[in-house]
Formats: sequence, C-alpha cells, structure tokens
Amino acid sequence: MAHKPIESEARDPHVPVTSSISSGENTVWADVTSLLQAASQGLQEGELIHGDNFNLFAAMSALEIMDPKMDSGIVCKYYSVDEAIENGAAPVPLSFDKTIDVQCTIDIMDHLLSCEATWHKGHSLAQTVFSCIYLLRLDRTSSHAILHSYCRLIRATCKAVISVVSDARTHEEEDLFTMTYGLPLNGDGDGKCLSMLNAVEETISRQLRACKAPSSKKRVLEDIEPLQTNLDLEEGYCKALLCRLRFRKHFYHVLMCMRRPQGRGLELARKHIASCLSELECIYKSAEFLRSSACGNCEDGIEDKTTASGCEPIGFDASLNSRLSAPTPPRAIRILNWKKAIEYFEKLLHHLDIICSYSLDPSLEAVLRFVVQFQKPQPDLVARAHLQLLLVQDGKLYGRDPIFAVICRAAALPEVVKNHDIQKNEFVVQLGQLVINLLKILCTNAAWQRRKLGKILQDWRVIYVQLELAFKTEFGEMSSITNEENVCIKLSKHILIWVEEQTYWIASRFLMLGFELELYSPSEYCMVYWYIYVVLIKLAEKHHLKMVMSNDTGKRKGKKRRDSPKDVARDYQIPPAVLFLQCHISLAEGLTMV
Repeated sequence: MAHKPIESEARDPHVPVTSSISSGENTVWADVTSLLQAASQGLQEGELIHGDNFNLFAAMSALEIMDPKMDSGIVCKYYSVDEAIENGAAPVPLSFDKTIDVQCTIDIMDHLLSCEATWHKGHSLAQTVFSCIYLLRLDRTSSHAILHSYCRLIRATCKAVISVVSDARTHEEEDLFTMTYGLPLNGDGDGKCLSMLNAVEETISRQLRACKAPSSKKRVLEDIEPLQTNLDLEEGYCKALLCRLRFRKHFYHVLMCMRRPQGRGLELARKHIASCLSELECIYKSAEFLRSSACGNCEDGIEDKTTASGCEPIGFDASLNSRLSAPTPPRAIRILNWKKAIEYFEKLLHHLDIICSYSLDPSLEAVLRFVVQFQKPQPDLVARAHLQLLLVQDGKLYGRDPIFAVICRAAALPEVVKNHDIQKNEFVVQLGQLVINLLKILCTNAAWQRRKLGKILQDWRVIYVQLELAFKTEFGEMSSITNEENVCIKLSKHILIWVEEQTYWIASRFLMLGFELELYSPSEYCMVYWYIYVVLIKLAEKHHLKMVMSNDTGKRKGKKRRDSPKDVARDYQIPPAVLFLQCHISLAEGLTMV
C-alpha cells in the first residue's frame, strides 16, 4: 500500500490555506476540509496519506467513540503524567514529616509488590507496575534515596522478566505480558541500581544498629541521623524497610543468576531464593507493627488492602496509562491484595527453586518426566519461562548437549553414533527440531500445551514416514548392502522405533491433559480410558522393542560365548519401565470396564 506524506499536499499551491479556528483557551482547531478534498482527488485507490511522525498505535489510542466499554482512555482522572504531578499526585518528598514519609515509602513498596504480582498474572504492565507515577518520572525521586533506589531496581526487574518471557515465548497468544507500550524501561544508570540500593541498605543498617545500641555506645553513634523523628518507632521502621530492600535485591540476583548459560548460576540462585523467602517472612511479620503505627482509620477492610499497613499508597493512578492499552478495549484490573502478592512470590520462588535443584540429567526421558512433574502444581508464566530457557539454549539441551546426541541416548544407540554421518540427513535434522519444539511446548500452560501437542502429534507421524522412506531410498534392499550400510540400517531401525515410541508418549500426554483440564464428561470416560489403554499398549511394545534391540547390540560388541541359564533368564526379564507401563495399562483397562 502506497503512502504519501501529508506535508507534500500541504505545500500544494492549489490547496487553499485556512486560518486556525480558536476553541476555548488551550484548544486550536484547523479546518482540513480542503486538504482532504485535494488528497482524495490526487490519491489512487488503496493509497493513504500520513505525516512523518505518524504512528498507528498512537492513532488508534486517540480514537474515542464515547463508549466506556470500548474507549481505552475515556475515564481518566488525569490525562497526562505532568498534569498528575502538577496536581500533587506524586509529591517529593512524600511528606515533610519524616515519620509519615517513611510510612508512605513502605506503602509504595508494598503496593508495587502487589502490582508486580498482578502483572505476572497476565495484566497490562502499563496499568499495574507503571501505574506508579514515580516510576514514570524516576528522575524526580533522585533526592529521595530510598524510593529512588527501590524504583530503579523495580524497573530493572521488570525489564529482566520481560526479557525472559520474550525469549522463551511461553506466553499465551492473548496475553499482553511482553508489551511495554513505550514505557521508560531503559533508563540511564540502571546498571548501577544494585550499588545504589546497597548504599541505602548500609545506611539504614547503621541507623538500626544505632537505635538498638546500649546507652553507653549511643554517644559514639550520635553522628548517625535517625531514619525518622519518632525514636520509639525507629527500630520497627528500619527493619520493615530493610527486609523490603533486601528482598528486592535478592530477587533481582535470582533472575540474573538463572539467565547464566548452561545452568552455571543455578547453585548461586538457590542461595538467593532462600534469602528471598527469609525476607518475605520478615515482610509478612512487619505487618502487625505497620498497622499499629498507622492511622486508626486504615484498619477497615484490611484483607483487601494492597499494603501491610492497610493505608492507601500515594503516587498511583491506574487510569493514567489506560490509553496505552489500545488497540484493545480496557480491562478492569483488580490489583492483588498484599497477602496474596506475598503468597504469589512464595509460590514463584518455590517453583524456581525446583528448577534450580534439577540435576540437568542428559537423558531425554528424565527431562520429560521432570517437566511433566513440574507442571502438576500449575506453575505461573515466569517460572515456566525460566524452565524453558534452561532446557533449550542455542538449539542444545541445557546449552551443552547437541540434540542428535540426546536422540542417540534416548534411542539407546551406541556412543560412536554421535559422530556418524546419519545426523546430517535432512529428516534427522528435522527430527531434532521436533524434539526442541516438544520441550518448548511442554513448558506452556496446560490448555495451550494440549492444543499444541495435538498439532505436533501429526508432525511426529509425518517425520516417521519421511525417515522410513529416506532410509529405504538411501540404503536400498537388504540383499545388496555393504557392512557399513548394514550399520546404518540398524541405526535407522533404532531411530524409527524411538520415533514411534515418542509419538505414543505424546498421544498419552495429550489424553491425560484432558483430565487435568476437565474436558471430558462422565459419559466419555469409557471411550477415553479405552484410547489410553490402546496407546499405552503400543507405548509399552515400542519401549520393550527398543530395549531388546539395545541389549542385542551390546551383546554383539562383547565376546561370543555359549548362552548360560543365567543369560537366558536375564533375556526374559521385563524392564521396570515396561512393567510400570503395564500397570498403567491394567489400570486403564480396569477403568474401562467400570
């Protein structure tokens, strides 16, 4: 579609220039009727006119049809950040009374924590975390060291989380999680946010030590200015601030450590997770002190409040960025209360700790088992994104094991095959990509996972047929093959059996997810159990066949000797994995008969 700058039309001498029409004190209207008439005559069908600074997102945000259900910004207390600041919505300092200033700072920290948890749950970043006016104009807080350092680290944390979820692409299609709406996420000096917060933390720690020091030592510490004016509340406020600052610092360290390649930062991340959980406990315990020291009228409806004190935080306006939600209709956002926000972060940290404690087993079977087990308590988006980035890095498992080597291990192929030319086969390469896609799909939420598994199931069946045809074409008939080709045929059989086994595993996972999502009605249970029964029988057959072929290959490598009764007995032992599948088969068969 062609575009013509509007300035070229405006300079056309045939277009009459009209004077501006004043409307009110601050509004100026311009009559563009003649300009539009000239443009309609000069443009071909399908062409548009636009200015150099035209932005489709901004243009759609500006549209208002006077319907509160459709207009993103029709109900706003303030129409700009500057207007909100001019009206005193975000004062700096928060109060000239230092005690009130500290109270308000803690309330802002608590509300930001609730906003962050709400954002993680899938709401817009613009209407949750960045409903904080102090974050939108961070330079204004430079004179307030505590608030400034905390807000800088919040912004850096948001950027890190967006990076993880964007790279993993585990968010749902309808989610707006990764949209930044042009918000100021890339600030100068954010690289020093940790050093700034450490300096503030050290200052408050000295103030805490000063107020707790015995009278004999207080003279030595008299040069340390107290945090606020009420000395009876000094210790409680210092502790409340410190646990919030330390949680924020350790949580940022967790995100940074977990992004290190090949899982090198997982052990350190676990230490920071333990520190985060400890600080969250201190934050929770500080609520009683903060409620008692806050004003009496803050006690009503404390359970629904987003702060530990129960007071409303200053410096927030949820409708301020509502225009940035276009082109979607505005969504009513209910910020999680403070207790639920604490519970959310405890749950998130617990799931991250499970990821960090994983042994990075190179066996694909163990990886699939771990991911399925990890998904059972329904972890949230951020945890699932970290899991996926750990599993798949640079097209390798954990960023270190080539996918073909993973397939060889899963298909019970000999170690020497890892360098075989069969890995260069076009369809073997495609098989490796299917394994990567499977790992990524298993890290999505249950509903999205089942939908994707239904699609990829067809891809696995197609790749089996393609591999079978490719191997037949390449190696020909059995009667005219060389020893080297004979080895390739054996390898191809191993791979084909494993592909079938994996296809049935995907089918069983697809069926089981239907129970988790409550998609089956009671009248359908018999049919579903029968499907599971058939799939598990096939899965057990392929798994057993793979293990038999693997044992045969291993025996040919060893010295030839006469079979003893012990060897014969060992041949007929059923592997534990197959026994486990047979138990599932019996269970499915029994449920079918009910």
